[in-house]
Amino acid sequence: MSQFQFILFVIALIVLILLSSFFSCAETGLMAINRYRLRHKARLKKRYAILILKLLKRPDRLLGMILIGNTCAIIFSSELATVLTINYFGEKAVFLATVLLTIVILVFAEVAPKTLAALYPDKVSRWVALPVFILLKLFYPIVWLINTLSNGLLRLLRVNVTNRAAEPLSREELRSVVYETTGKVSGQYQSMLLSILDLNKLAVEDVMIPRHEIVGIDVELTWPEIQKQLAKSPHDWLPVYRENINDIVGVLHLRELMRLVAQQQDINKETLLKVLHESYFVPEGTQLNVQLVNFQQQKKHIALVVDEYGEIQGLVTMQDILEEIVGEFTTSTATTSKTIKAEADGSFLVDGAVSIRELNRTTHWHLPVSGPRTLNGLIIEHLEAMPCAGICVLIGHHPIEILRIDENRVALARVFPSLDNTQ
Repeated sequence: MSQFQFILFVIALIVLILLSSFFSCAETGLMAINRYRLRHKARLKKRYAILILKLLKRPDRLLGMILIGNTCAIIFSSELATVLTINYFGEKAVFLATVLLTIVILVFAEVAPKTLAALYPDKVSRWVALPVFILLKLFYPIVWLINTLSNGLLRLLRVNVTNRAAEPLSREELRSVVYETTGKVSGQYQSMLLSILDLNKLAVEDVMIPRHEIVGIDVELTWPEIQKQLAKSPHDWLPVYRENINDIVGVLHLRELMRLVAQQQDINKETLLKVLHESYFVPEGTQLNVQLVNFQQQKKHIALVVDEYGEIQGLVTMQDILEEIVGEFTTSTATTSKTIKAEADGSFLVDGAVSIRELNRTTHWHLPVSGPRTLNGLIIEHLEAMPCAGICVLIGHHPIEILRIDENRVALARVFPSLDNTQ
C-alpha cells in the first residue's frame, strides 16, 4: 500500500467515525427534544421546528435512516481499520486494532455525541434536522425497504406501528410540567396555574360564605332600616329575603339602585323589589371548575348554595372562585383581616368561623382541609367533644389555644406556627 493510499484510508476512517458521531447525535437529539416547546416554535413559524416535526411524524423512517447510516459507517470503518492493520502490522495485530477501534467508536461516535445531544437536544436537533431530512429523501427506497421488513415483524408480534396518536397529559402530569417551570416563570404565575388545576378538587361548599355570615336585606323591615343596611353594605350584590334567608325573594345589584338615584327617581321598597334579579341556586357539591363555567354561561355573579333538602347553606360569588386562582383581592397578605389578626409572637388570633382554606392562604400554613371547613369544626372534630375556654390542642403540628366559647362554638382561638421545622 502506497503512502497516498494510506493517507486516503486514514482520512476515510476519520470521516466514517465523524459520520457515526453525527448519526448518534441526531438520534439522541431528535428523540430527546421537548415536543411541547417544539410545537410552540412551530406555531411561531420557525422553519427548523416545522422540519423536525415532519421528521418526528414518522419515527420509524427517521430511526431507519439514522440507524442505516450509523451501522454502515461503523461497518465500513471496521473494514478500513482491518485493512490498514493487516498491511502495516500483520494479521496478529488485528485483535488489538479491533479493541482500539471499539474504544474510539464508543468514546467519539457513541457516548460523547449522545451525551452532548442529551444535554442540549434543542441546539443539536436544530443543526442535524436538515442533513437528516436530505439523507432521508436521497436514500428513501432503502429506508422504505428496511422499514417494511421491520414493521412487518412488529405486526407479527401484534404491535400496531401506525398508531402514533399522542397521549394527552393527565392532570397530575400537567402539574409536574408546571412544577418544572420553577425559576422560569414567576412564583405567582406558577401558583395560579396550580390553583386552576386544583379547581376540580374543590366544591362550592369549600369556598362559600356560610349561611350565618350572609349579609342580606330583609324586606319585612321598614324602609329607613333598609336604607341604613344599604348604606353600610360592603358588597355589590345582596340577597333579599322575607324574615328568613330560606324565603329568598331575589338578588339586588346596588349599582342599579345607584343608577336610579342618579336619575333622581324616588327610591322605596317597591322600587327595590322591581329591580331584583332572579335568585340562582347551585348544589353544595358542585365543583369549582364547573361552577365557574356555569357563572359564565348563565351570566351570573352570585349563587345561593343549597343542600339536598333545598335549605340554603351559604352564598358563593364569582370573586370567591377567582380568589382560589389569583389569591385574595385585598391590599396584601400582610394586611390581616378582621377575623385573622397577627400577633407579635408570630401567632394569630382567629375567629372560629374562619375557613381553614382562608387561614392557610393568609398564613401560608398547611392545616388539614380534607375535613371540616372552619377552625371551629376542625377543633371540635379533633376533640370529639364540645371544647372549653383555656384548652390547648395540637392539630397538624400547630398548637391552638381556645380563648372564647360562644353559643357552643369556638368564637376565638390563638393559633401558633407549626412546631415542625420542615413545614
